[in-house]
Amino acid sequence: MERVDAGIAGPSEGSGHTPLHIVFVLSALGAGGAERVVSLIASRWAARGDTVTVIAFDGPDDPIYHDFDSHVRFVRLGVSTDKGGKAGAMLRSASRAWRLRRALKRLAPDRTISFLTKVNVLTLLATLGSKRRVIISERNNLARQAMNPLWRRLAKALYGRADAIVMQTEPSIACLPRGARARAVVIPNPLCRIAAREVPPGMQHLVAVGRLEAQKGFDLLINAFARISDLNPRWALVIYGEGPERSALEAQIRKERLDGRVLLAGLSTAPGAWIEQGSIFVLSSRFEGFPNVLGEAMAAGLPVVAFDCAFGPGEMINNGVDGILIPDGRVGALADTLTHMMRDPELRARLGAAAAQSAMRFAPDRVIARWDAVVARSPTAHELRSEAVQPAGAGARA
Repeated sequence: MERVDAGIAGPSEGSGHTPLHIVFVLSALGAGGAERVVSLIASRWAARGDTVTVIAFDGPDDPIYHDFDSHVRFVRLGVSTDKGGKAGAMLRSASRAWRLRRALKRLAPDRTISFLTKVNVLTLLATLGSKRRVIISERNNLARQAMNPLWRRLAKALYGRADAIVMQTEPSIACLPRGARARAVVIPNPLCRIAAREVPPGMQHLVAVGRLEAQKGFDLLINAFARISDLNPRWALVIYGEGPERSALEAQIRKERLDGRVLLAGLSTAPGAWIEQGSIFVLSSRFEGFPNVLGEAMAAGLPVVAFDCAFGPGEMINNGVDGILIPDGRVGALADTLTHMMRDPELRARLGAAAAQSAMRFAPDRVIARWDAVVARSPTAHELRSEAVQPAGAGARA
């Protein structure tokens, strides 16, 4: 695997940048998409001379999956799990907020940036009564994701206190509490281009990537593949990721008699390593925020097929040009489209080449420049929203 654009090099000398101390707050430092985005942005800022600290609620012995610049500092708070029932979970959440407040007081950053809903809420709680500049980043579909009612009420009460709220797509702003929407800016995820290798003759792979949970719709994907597996004997489905639905998915694979044709491969050995195995990438999610793996597949030149769920795929794919959008949840349509693509290598090549070109919209330089503007609070949030990255195909339709 070759990392073509790590997106880490800092600006040239004489850029006039005033170094800041920036703290990122995450739940953990595992293989998730938010962690990948933080690794890119934090590394870029550390390389240009900012002091960058990443606070995570996991423990010091937990592995760090993504690569960070050597100048990035880490603070591991060691309060990452919610075990012990509802009462224990709430006590642990209070402990997280208290430990985070103490860490932020000690570090005294110029900016604090948190990722994901619960971490956003805890960060806003931890900074109540202070004058800290807090930017929160919402990565999911707030209207669809499962959430304890208390967390939802806290988000509604606290999100308006953030200095800025980074959303990944324009439609997702409508899911924010009404009083917080004016603080929203739209910044898609930065994408590093990882070169895909030529797939050797023999068995070819549909690849899908994500946490094994209901949101990702892998049950729908297995259902679709079951309908067409006998018609396409030289193709297999490989799903990368771990999560609570593994046992249910394994049972579904056995029921459909797809042992040997569908593989739950666990976590990939390194970020983006799954790209090396793919001939077609499939996103079967029921809902999303901005699917990193879809963008990574496009940047690598893989042909992509995705359910047109809210939010992300419709903003990233220009249907029929750089990928294929399937009506949300339509398993039969997904099966038919996959068969068509499996049997048409010229179509796969054309879509893959167009996808790589389209993904340049999300190049690290472009995206991190927008983060720079939010951190500096210039231009205003309104101006940033008006300059949001154009949806797929917007230029062609203008």
